Amino acid sequence: MKILFTSYVFAPSLGGIESVSSLLVLEFLKAGHEVKVVTKTRETDDVPRPYDLIRDPGPSELLKLTQWCDVFFQNNISLVLSWPLLFIRRPWIVAHHTWLNDSEKLFDFRPRLKRFLLRYATNASISKPIADALPVSSVIVGNPYAPEIFRQIPEVPRDRELLFLGRLVSDKGIDLILEALAELRRRGLTPRLSIIGFGPQLPLLKEMAEGLNVASQVEFIGPMKGDELAHAVNAHQIMIVPSYWSEPFGLVALEGIACGCAVIASHNGGLPEAVGPCGMTFQPGDSMALANAIQKGLTQPQFRENLQREAKAHLEKFNPAEVARRYLELFTQS
Repeated sequence: MKILFTSYVFAPSLGGIESVSSLLVLEFLKAGHEVKVVTKTRETDDVPRPYDLIRDPGPSELLKLTQWCDVFFQNNISLVLSWPLLFIRRPWIVAHHTWLNDSEKLFDFRPRLKRFLLRYATNASISKPIADALPVSSVIVGNPYAPEIFRQIPEVPRDRELLFLGRLVSDKGIDLILEALAELRRRGLTPRLSIIGFGPQLPLLKEMAEGLNVASQVEFIGPMKGDELAHAVNAHQIMIVPSYWSEPFGLVALEGIACGCAVIASHNGGLPEAVGPCGMTFQPGDSMALANAIQKGLTQPQFRENLQREAKAHLEKFNPAEVARRYLELFTQS
């Protein structure tokens, strides 16, 4: 099968869609299919890849690529990359990674046009909330994680308590963790929190930690990736994903589970599906509920062990080979 794989963003850009795209392309190749990748990301890198990667193709090149393929797959819908399907009929499969909200810009009809055109595509969604928000029927296929990176490393001592991993922006709810630390301190518990990531909220979060008298418990580590990141995650007992925003899925939760962490996450969006039976959820924005969940996780090690026993079966559903297999089934049925 000749698969034209379009991903509006791709390496060296960093993000969830970029990671998922790379994993799926490699699995399609392993399954014996031809794959060409098209992206609007113009930046290049020196990474060798076993497939053609076409950056920001012109109209004639995009038409030729569409003519070449047997299946036109979009890892998130993009009108600027799918227009050749108006002229060349090919099975069109769209994997939805986020919400199709109306634009705040006046006279921006792109979200409405996307929703209209989806009736002509075979649709997949990374979580049930994303599927429920679409105007068309959709198969649910969760995101894959990278098991060769995110895995348990027995030689790493798990001697740190709490971890946040992600961009330091207001939607991620890091302030809730600091408020929960202050509440736990009043209860006589002083766990340490590692914050891995970078973003515009860094100065505000440092100031907030000082104001809540928990700065001595918090370490701002900065961004990490690859094996270095996996080692760092392995050193922690509990990963916290306290997003205010309804996350479409929650790949970071899978990465934490794969590294042996119990996960505490907001009960919104696709996070409960990502956490599954391997953690706890709490009401978004409720720092007291978060403090209670942290206390339970810290003071009941047997509870954490019980959660981790569920990890193998839960993670298998998000293994790249399994996720790719489900997409390939969609391709052959379309």
